[in-house]
Amino acid sequence: MKYLCLVYLEKDKWSAVPDRECKVCGESFRDRGVLLAAEPLEGTETATTVRVRNGKTYITDGPFAETKEALAGFYLLDARDLNEVIQMATKIPPAREGSIEVRPVRELVP
Repeated sequence: MKYLCLVYLEKDKWSAVPDRECKVCGESFRDRGVLLAAEPLEGTETATTVRVRNGKTYITDGPFAETKEALAGFYLLDARDLNEVIQMATKIPPAREGSIEVRPVRELVP
C-alpha cells in the first residue's frame, strides 16, 4: 500500500536538518525498494493557492492555511501496513525537529 509521509517544520527549523541526511534517508528507502518518490519543497513564501468557486478562479500568494508548521517536503513510500510505514517515518530526519504526517494514498474510483 502507498503512504504519503508529509514533512512539517516550523520556518526557523527548515535548515536544522542538513539536506545530506534527508538524501541518505531517501537512498536507504530506495535501496530497500520502498521509496516511490521524495522531494523537498521551497518555502511557503513561494506558494500559490488556486481555488475555483462557481466557475471563477481565485489565485492567492502563499499557502492555503496560516499555521506554525508548514509543509516542507514528502516521501511517498510503499509499505505493508500502517505499522510498517510508521516505523519508516521515524527514520525521516526532520521528524526530530518537526512532524511527519502519514496518510494512506487513496485510489481514484472510475
